[in-house]
Amino acid sequence: MIRLKDLDIQTCRNDLANLPDGKLLINTINAHSYNTAQKDDLLAEALSQGDVLIPDGYSVVWACRWLKAKSRPTERIAGGDLFDFEMQRLEDRSRDLMENSETRGGLKVMFMGSSDKVLSLIRKRAALDYPHLEVVTYSPPYKPEFSNEDNKAIVEAINQENPDLLWIGMTAPKQEKWAYAHWDELNIHCHVGTIGAVFDFYAGTVKRAPRWMQNHGLEWLHRLCSNPRRLWRRYVIGNVLFIWNILHE
Repeated sequence: MIRLKDLDIQTCRNDLANLPDGKLLINTINAHSYNTAQKDDLLAEALSQGDVLIPDGYSVVWACRWLKAKSRPTERIAGGDLFDFEMQRLEDRSRDLMENSETRGGLKVMFMGSSDKVLSLIRKRAALDYPHLEVVTYSPPYKPEFSNEDNKAIVEAINQENPDLLWIGMTAPKQEKWAYAHWDELNIHCHVGTIGAVFDFYAGTVKRAPRWMQNHGLEWLHRLCSNPRRLWRRYVIGNVLFIWNILHE
């Protein structure tokens, strides 16, 4: 289990600009992942031992303040915020590199996870939004658990591409646990973000909540209304459970 009051959490979006270069595992925490980590030891370890943890939920921001926690975020940093920042920073670096040298190819961003359909849409949009980046993708088998052969193939694919930025999108908590469990096998030098839902948002296969709902902590309600059959337990029961767990802390 984890205790929210003891975690090192980024406090604001400006913190993202101060992250060091090199191999960093960046995870997000929200009410759902916090609840899940109370009974999932590997997820708890992944969230607490990863390099960077960002507050992807107003519930986490509010709870940290109420608990007088070690870290007290002043704002929510959504997975989409991390995505936008990291992609634009890499685009800027790649553009400068190409303009100031004879290098033709741009820096490389890799998307690992999701379906071939979603990844195809991501490649098409990213080619327009970030024209100086090389975009590569890998769609792992769609199954609850990967075999040893599956894991080996994924690790080899990532290492072979050796990206300058890696996104992992396999839904929580699978993505966080996979990245943490195989971290030492990844011979890469870049930031790695676990942002499953952002794959669908960026591809356009799932519509994100309007900005006003995001700004008022209601994005969960939009997602619940969009897919109540799949998400009612996560948000209706999960929100109550989150309050209970925070009170227990």
